[in-house]
Amino acid sequence: MVLCALLLLGFTVCEVADVLFRNLHRPWLNANEFAGGLFAWGVFIGMGVAVRRDQHFRLTAVGESLSGRKRMIVESFNRLVILGVGLCMIWFGYLNYLNGFGSFLMPSVTPIAVLYAAIPVAGGLISLFTVEELVNGWRHGFQARGKAVAEPIRPPIS
Repeated sequence: MVLCALLLLGFTVCEVADVLFRNLHRPWLNANEFAGGLFAWGVFIGMGVAVRRDQHFRLTAVGESLSGRKRMIVESFNRLVILGVGLCMIWFGYLNYLNGFGSFLMPSVTPIAVLYAAIPVAGGLISLFTVEELVNGWRHGFQARGKAVAEPIRPPIS
């Protein structure tokens, strides 16, 4: 999580420095390359962080309304779909990474594969953390961690 925050902070600093140097009539020519790389890596690493913290997009309303075996099936299905997405990111991201050696960032002539490498890395993190959630859920249940079940608020009686 700290790495993700540092990457996105670096992106922000690069953009501010780019604007500052342009206003000083000393343009920083590689600023867009650095900013793009920091942003891409920050976002893709952030995807893995979101899966690890269980704060990603998934169908929680259905799963949280169920209990027992039905909840286990729904939560397992949700996580298996996420695992499938992570595995696709690894495979197709790697193929994209290999194709990235034919294109280059300008003006540094760095292969664009440097940016594409974030895709299979994020897929690996997503897959790893999803497998962890599945194993923990199958062993201990998929009950919400640290979330108290609150009673619904009843409307005032007048």
